[in-house]
Amino acid sequence: MKYATIGTSKITQQMIEGTQTTGLFELAGVYSRSLEKAKDFGAQYGAAQAFDDLAALAASDIGAVYVASPNLLHYEQCKFLLENGKHVICEKPLTVLPDETRTLISLARSKNVIFMEAIMMMHQPQRFALKELLPKLGNITTVHFDFSQLSSRYGAFLDGELPNIFNPALAAGCIMDLGVYCVYPALDLFGRPQRIETNAHLLSSGADGYFSSTFFYPDKQVVITASKIGQGRAGSEIIGDRGTVAIRLLHHFTDITWFPSEGASEQICGDVDKIFLMANEMKDFHHYITDPQGTRGEYEYAQELSISVSETLQQMRRQAGLSF
Repeated sequence: MKYATIGTSKITQQMIEGTQTTGLFELAGVYSRSLEKAKDFGAQYGAAQAFDDLAALAASDIGAVYVASPNLLHYEQCKFLLENGKHVICEKPLTVLPDETRTLISLARSKNVIFMEAIMMMHQPQRFALKELLPKLGNITTVHFDFSQLSSRYGAFLDGELPNIFNPALAAGCIMDLGVYCVYPALDLFGRPQRIETNAHLLSSGADGYFSSTFFYPDKQVVITASKIGQGRAGSEIIGDRGTVAIRLLHHFTDITWFPSEGASEQICGDVDKIFLMANEMKDFHHYITDPQGTRGEYEYAQELSISVSETLQQMRRQAGLSF
């Protein structure tokens, strides 16, 4: 199947390289606001077409598009592509607002095309292994999900620049960029909480640099922390009265170890190269496209979870004092 990319960043490079390992897609085009940049980027991977006009991409024979543009552009770009009958896989966060997510999901259904969020954890076999393991932990009362990663652009920000990732006008910041990786497993593993409390530190640009959020359930608390201005090392934990699961790399959903209260520890998943994690996303994307009947339940669950995550992120942003 022919596909194109929107965006020429590192994440797009990794997705292309991961997709190449699947043998299921052919990179046929690259879109960028700069045609020269699209040509140069596409030439690295043998893409035959380059675009600086979204209408030209939509009118092409390319069947699917991977969207990795700034958050604020996701909705309009995805909407235009879906209206023109393209299958779309879009980087997280899928949209800025929950209503936008609902609109796009409804539009995709009406056009009989696939629309999904590129969130790695949802497409890894260890996710199912962890779900099967949870009952062995006994009474789970305490969960801590952390994704704190010092941004490579933080130095430029301190020097007075305004990189996209610290620009609230582009709906960027820690909750949207990193928090989404924590909210997904919380809702997927434990469902919607009864109550949420969020606090965040706003940088001089108005974007949030770090935050903490507590999800309150009748029988447990899930504490979420993330930072774009500091590097976490401790990882994440799910703690029960019969054992603990440690997740070293939450955003990859890898390096997962089970520590029972009695007996030896057991590794559920070791480290996995990000390229192969992204390949699994694209394999599922292809599977949803080619076997809509056989994958309907899984696909519809993923879409409903995307809506729940979007609603939760919006609530967290409001509590943090973010206007977008």
